[in-house]
Amino acid sequence: MIENKYLDFERPIIELEKKIAELRAAAQEGGIESLDEEIRDVERKLDTALRELASRLTPWQRTQLARHPARPLATDLAERIFEDFLELHGDRSFRDDAAILAGPARFRGREVLLILQEKGRETAEKVRHNFGMAHPEGYRKVMRFLSQAERFGRPVISLIDTPGAYPGIGAEERGQAWAIAASIERFFAFPGVTLATVIGEGGSGGALALGVADKVLMMENAIYSVISPEGCASILFRDAARAPEAAAAMKVTAQDARRLGVIDGIVEEPPGGAHRNPDEAAKRLGDALAEALEEMEGMKKSDRLEARYRKFRKMGVFHEVDA
Repeated sequence: MIENKYLDFERPIIELEKKIAELRAAAQEGGIESLDEEIRDVERKLDTALRELASRLTPWQRTQLARHPARPLATDLAERIFEDFLELHGDRSFRDDAAILAGPARFRGREVLLILQEKGRETAEKVRHNFGMAHPEGYRKVMRFLSQAERFGRPVISLIDTPGAYPGIGAEERGQAWAIAASIERFFAFPGVTLATVIGEGGSGGALALGVADKVLMMENAIYSVISPEGCASILFRDAARAPEAAAAMKVTAQDARRLGVIDGIVEEPPGGAHRNPDEAAKRLGDALAEALEEMEGMKKSDRLEARYRKFRKMGVFHEVDA
């Protein structure tokens, strides 16, 4: 965990962790074996606190965890899950977009096309990656490499983490809306296996442009929504401070998305969140992706494409009744 960066509701957990560290240091320095039982007692309290926290998280608290400064980013997870990632650059039209990284990689013995939405950690990285907000050339780059993956018969795996597509004037002038729509269309038509996972924020069309897949997963504390809770609160309530209320109303959590049929599964995170144990979080995500890949590759192509189409077509279906 990044030092001194934690959320208010994590404070009790941080205090217990500090207590454990202090006891272990005292035991090591003084050779005091009698502290072992006290350490185990505090560790039990920590385990209980973590499980209680996970059971009572509000949608707004999950939103905060999805944005946690220490949460593993796409590249953090990719380094732990994939091998031999070769980043390829450019859309052959305007420029390279560092908000989206893409290229071939190896996943448990298989060649895949890996697509990452990267926010960056430190200030310079965030600026370079534009905080994970892609320009249209980012989506054109993705479509370029989808064609390559189709040619070589590679499955596609996307790790989604973005507040949304970049809304600036330049992006709009270069066809942002068209690029997103074309990317969605290309993913619908892609003949190979496609997997997508929302690992942090799944913001609006910027996420959906990479999120049309045979299997769509979300990490337990990720969020997926058409607009940020702050943006929703500003529009509906004229007050961004009511973001917690908006988050609850918008059904942004993985649990809500699964219940509404927007995603296919949830990847459980380590107790307390992925930022507390990135290695374990990556292992769980890798296992989930391997299971999904095996399932999808076991289906007939025609059945898989039909299932993909029908899954997205039935989203948002409602029935009108006479009053």
